[in-house]
Amino acid sequence: MSTVEASPRASLAARLFQSGAHQKLLAFASLVILLIGFSLASPSFMQTSNIIAILQATSVNGVLAIAATLVIITGGIDLSVGTLMTFCAVIAGVVLTYWGMPLPVGIVAAIAAGALCGLTSGTFVAKMKIPPFIATLGMMLMLKGLSLVISGTRPIYFNDTPGFTEISRGSLIGAVIPGLPIPNGVLILFLVAMAASYILGRTVLGRYTFALGSNEESVRLSGVNTDAWKMAVYALAGGICGIAGLLIASRLNSAQPALGLGYELEAIAAVVIGGTSLAGGRGSILGTLIGALIMAVLANGLRILSVAQEWQTVVTGAIIILAVYADMMRKRRMG
Repeated sequence: MSTVEASPRASLAARLFQSGAHQKLLAFASLVILLIGFSLASPSFMQTSNIIAILQATSVNGVLAIAATLVIITGGIDLSVGTLMTFCAVIAGVVLTYWGMPLPVGIVAAIAAGALCGLTSGTFVAKMKIPPFIATLGMMLMLKGLSLVISGTRPIYFNDTPGFTEISRGSLIGAVIPGLPIPNGVLILFLVAMAASYILGRTVLGRYTFALGSNEESVRLSGVNTDAWKMAVYALAGGICGIAGLLIASRLNSAQPALGLGYELEAIAAVVIGGTSLAGGRGSILGTLIGALIMAVLANGLRILSVAQEWQTVVTGAIIILAVYADMMRKRRMG
């Protein structure tokens, strides 16, 4: 009897392990533990203003992490998401502040610039066969330089663009439900997450995204234009980075051309913590959101506890190493 009962249980455990559900559960449990721990360590942690600050910080990193998730599921990597975010913010600044164009034009320009840069990275990877690490590293450096050149190395302010700060700092939910001042940036994060989740789960692009990461050669041999689909994924990820650029520029009320470096590491860490495999072929947007929340809660909690900035950086680096190691162990067990 025990043998008969053990088999379905083992099978269920194996399915959970294969799907990565256990990783999401572990990440969620870690998030709960962090929330409880910081709440006990500091009474000010669970104050409404601090929770809103955490959500606001998660909105930018979360959107970037969603973009990184799409690329990583294909078996690639994108080191340019942080500087691409900054570049898109600068483009919005040029269109809205320097050229005086209407707000919708600036929004479209930022997202289009991100999609174009993503498409360029995808072309390097798919058509020129440059390894994703090198291709996106080169794109990161180019975008960093272009942001400084286009802006003249100076911040671009949006003081003369009515409604721009409302993109991130306003609260549509607060206007409808008084007493619930959830920033628009958080609302945009969840909208982007739902759209990305739908694309991954219900569209042809989503199916090919997973297929490219699982076995690209088999997909190519079946007659699919893998290069075109891979370029489409990078372009979509770039457009999402454009949204992140609008969010951070709106939050700061300025486009800071020197900003961006380091954001890609936190985005990738959130992706891996959430259960997406660096080998490709497996991942979820929900897991990435949990990972982004963990990174934001950890940074906020350490800051409230007055932990020095350099030690916060050490902790972030350690988390990235542990997350990658956990991913490697997961692949070994599956193998």
